[in-house]
Amino acid sequence: MFRSLRRALCAVAAALVLPLAGVGVQPADAAADAAGAGYWHTSGRQILDAAGQPVRIAGINWFGFETGNYVVHGLWSRDYKSMIDQMRSLGYNTIRLPYSDDIFKSSTVPNSIDFSGGKNADLQGLNSLQVMDKLVAYAGQDGLKVILDRHRPDSGGQSALWYTSAVPESTWIANLKALATRYKGQDTVVGIDLHNEPHDPACWGCGDTATDWRLAAQRAGNAVLSVNPDLLIFVEGVQTFNGVSGWWGGNLMGVAQYPVQLSVANRVVYSAHDYATSVAQQPWFSDPSFPANMPGVWDKYWGYIFKQNIAPVWVGEFGTTLASTTDQKWLAALVSYLRPTSTYGADSFHWTFWSWNPNSGDTGGILKDDWQTVDTVKDGYLASVKAPLFPGTGTGGGGGGGGGSTAACSASYTVSSDWGSGFNAEVKVTNTGTTAIGSWKVAWTWSGSQQVANMWNASYTQTGSTVTAVNAAHNGSVAAGSSVTFGFGGAPGGGSVPAVNCTAS
Repeated sequence: MFRSLRRALCAVAAALVLPLAGVGVQPADAAADAAGAGYWHTSGRQILDAAGQPVRIAGINWFGFETGNYVVHGLWSRDYKSMIDQMRSLGYNTIRLPYSDDIFKSSTVPNSIDFSGGKNADLQGLNSLQVMDKLVAYAGQDGLKVILDRHRPDSGGQSALWYTSAVPESTWIANLKALATRYKGQDTVVGIDLHNEPHDPACWGCGDTATDWRLAAQRAGNAVLSVNPDLLIFVEGVQTFNGVSGWWGGNLMGVAQYPVQLSVANRVVYSAHDYATSVAQQPWFSDPSFPANMPGVWDKYWGYIFKQNIAPVWVGEFGTTLASTTDQKWLAALVSYLRPTSTYGADSFHWTFWSWNPNSGDTGGILKDDWQTVDTVKDGYLASVKAPLFPGTGTGGGGGGGGGSTAACSASYTVSSDWGSGFNAEVKVTNTGTTAIGSWKVAWTWSGSQQVANMWNASYTQTGSTVTAVNAAHNGSVAAGSSVTFGFGGAPGGGSVPAVNCTAS
């Protein structure tokens, strides 16, 4: 709701890339047979990968393509690879990328990208769609999936219906098909969110082709599947059904009577949006029983679809500044409702938090205003519903072994981005022994003058060119055959990958 507020842009001068900050709960890294490979499909309330294994979307919104910048925000401050690396390090496994139909125009040129110091070097001279290609490719390498979100018909603002006088339905569908064709065979893109937050006068099941969002979603979904039948089709709700109103895009009450029916089976995922008082007031916030009343509210608007095993449900947007006690209670209640991964695994609601960006006017983001530092309080609320990363296309660096026959580990070192003046790297620690380990230590020696600037999911000491990293409290215990990761930022870039030694106990 209130797009003009949440999409408010901030004038930020381009800044040099600084060391990453913040820590987060990092799930075990994806093993070779980990869930998520290939294209996905639905079965009842679950999303399954190509091998039939259940997966959970636990991700983040990174907006900007839908604005007058015609590209994700923050590239005026950071290299895009360092941002995706940081998302990965925090345990987000999916990126929702909003866009507007303006990015399909030949006259559209992305702006506000800083190329100084080697940042974003491979984006120079590219149009918006070509930049999107780069983001998709790198996300896939990092083990993240991407959901494309048709957020607006143009960069000027949100629309109640899926079309406007300037952007008719035919253009909307043609561009959806163009994206589906563009990424055909690239299973990093698992699906498309057809239109963001339909609201009054949009209806669900009223039968009027000019306003019935359910019928429009069927037309668009079938068009997408006609060129790329492997994609998931994400369908948001409306604002009002049978006189009952809620958040824009958050009312899926009509699904029970009027489900979306597509030409390819097992492709529909319903998407709800839900917000706190920092976005707008709603009657349930002033209910005397709040927050105990919230599960019943969510059940009514969208949760029943999951609970009745009709289809998967993805909360595509939810967010708050956390400034008020009410909002803090709301977020805690919602996270609990979404079902902790440790208890329910992938038999859970799916989600992408709004937003990665700090410049969302009425919610803020996971990043603070410097586009570097993590809001660890906000990120911490989401820890219990984060889920494993997916198999990526990245390659590891050097490795080594240590320990005895029952307590042993190996480590691989990967430089995930290097912009000359600095770099980001990730180290994967794998338990190669026959029993669980309780702690691990990784060491390496650089051949150059590199210094660690900041490290997450591990603590470190550096003496000269030798670095020793020790597990954090939450990731020291590693089951046999499982892996965990930690990451760091350092400077300068351009160094070679060192040999890495791992010791387990």
